[in-house]
Amino acid sequence: MTSSEPTPALPVRILPLVDEGLGNSAYLLDLGDGRGLAMDASRDLRALHATADQRGLKVAFAADTHLHADFLSGSLGLAASDGATVLASAAGGREFAHRALADGDEVDLGGLTLRTLATPGHTHEHIAFEVLDGANTVGVFTGGSLLVGSAARTDLVSPELTEELARAQYRSLQRLAGLDDRVAVWPTHGAGSFCSAPPGAQRTSSIGTERATNQLLRAPSEDAFVQALLGSLGTYPPYFSRLGEVNRLGPPLVDGDSLNPLEPGQVRALASAGSPVVDVRALEAFSRAHVPGAVSIPLRDAFATWLGWLITPGTPLVVVRDADQDPAEIVWQARKVGYDLFAGELTDGMTSWSAAGLPTASIPLVAADALDGATVLDIRQSGEFTSGHVPGAAHVELGTLTGHPLPTLPAGPLVVMCGHGERAMSAASLLARAGRREVAVLAGGPGDWAATTSRTLETGR
Repeated sequence: MTSSEPTPALPVRILPLVDEGLGNSAYLLDLGDGRGLAMDASRDLRALHATADQRGLKVAFAADTHLHADFLSGSLGLAASDGATVLASAAGGREFAHRALADGDEVDLGGLTLRTLATPGHTHEHIAFEVLDGANTVGVFTGGSLLVGSAARTDLVSPELTEELARAQYRSLQRLAGLDDRVAVWPTHGAGSFCSAPPGAQRTSSIGTERATNQLLRAPSEDAFVQALLGSLGTYPPYFSRLGEVNRLGPPLVDGDSLNPLEPGQVRALASAGSPVVDVRALEAFSRAHVPGAVSIPLRDAFATWLGWLITPGTPLVVVRDADQDPAEIVWQARKVGYDLFAGELTDGMTSWSAAGLPTASIPLVAADALDGATVLDIRQSGEFTSGHVPGAAHVELGTLTGHPLPTLPAGPLVVMCGHGERAMSAASLLARAGRREVAVLAGGPGDWAATTSRTLETGR
C-alpha cells in the first residue's frame, strides 16, 4: 500500500509517496500554479491522485528516472488521465510518446527548472533530475543512483554488463557528490527494495549527509566501490527480468478493480486446468483450511513482491480472500508487477467451498517452544539467515521453492520458519503443492524462539 509521508520544509513543495511493500518512493512536486510533476510513479496511481486532489493539482508532467525493473511505470496512465507530458531518458528507446531528454537538457516547469543529469549505472539509460529554483539547485531526484546510505544494484540489465555498469555507477555517484551539501536527495529506492537499498527509516537525505556517511560514496577508489557494491548483491524476484522491457514498450492501460465471482465448481475446474489459486487470507486462516494446492500469499504491503516471485505469469489467477479484504487492493498490487490476468475470486471464500462439500487441506502452526527435535527449514533471505537463526536450521530462500526440481531439503517432517510466519506459510504451501507431506509452520520468527526458549541464535552460515 502506498502512503503519503511528510517531508521537512523545503524551498519547493514536494510530497513523497512511499510504497512500503516495494520499498520505493514516488514524488509529487507541487509547481505552485495548480500543476504538479510526478516522479517515478507506479501503475497504481490511487495514492498519487488522492494527494493531487487534496492539493488541487493536475499532474502536468510524469517523469521516470529509469526503466524500472521492480514495478510498472504509471507515466502512461498519467498521460491518459491527466494529459501529463512524459519525461524520460532519450537513451531508453521507449516506444511511446514522451519528451526524450539527454544530459543537460532542461524543462521549464514555470518558476522551477528540471535539469537532466546522465547517471548510468543502475541501468544504462538512467538519468537524475536536478530541481532548480532560479540558479540554485534545491534538490535532485536520484532514482536508482545515489540512495540513502547506498547505491542501487547494477546486475539487472544483463550479467555481462554488471561490472561495467558498476563502474558507471561509481562515476555517476561522484558526479552527484559534486553538488552542494545543502541539495536534497530524493531517491526512488529505499529500505525494503530489492534494488540494494539498506534497512533504515530515512528515505530522503542531502548531498552533505551522503558525502559524510554513505560508505559506497566514500569508497577510496573505483575498484573498491565495485567490490563493495557487487559483494552486497542478493537475490531478486524473477519479474525484475521482465518489467524493464514492458516499461520500454509502454505498460497497457488498465481500469476497473473488481474480481469476477466464481462458484466452487468453477474454481476446482480452473485449478485442475492450471490456474494458480492464490489465497490472500491471513496465515492463521490458511492454516486451518484452504483449497488443496492453493498458494498462501497474505495480503499485506509486500503482497505484490511475493506474488511476482512465486507465481508464474501468463495464466489467469484465482483469488481466495476474506470478506473484509479489499479486492481493489489485490488487483492494483498485482498490476504494479505486471499481473493483469484474473479469472476471478471464489464467491464467499472458503465458506462456499466447504458448503459445496469439497475437500480442504491444512498446514499446522507450531509454537516456538515446540521445536525441540524438529527439523527446521529457514526460508528467509541469506542476509537475514546469517544475522541470526535457530541453531541447526537448514536454509533455502523462499524464491527457490518455485523451481523444478525443488532444492535438496532435509528428509522427514519439516517446520518452516521466516521472520514472522507469512513467508513461511507461503513456503509450506508450495511444498505441499509439490507433494511434500508433514510440513508445519512456526508461529513467529527467530526472535520469538529466542525469547521463548531463552536460548541464543546462531549467526553466519
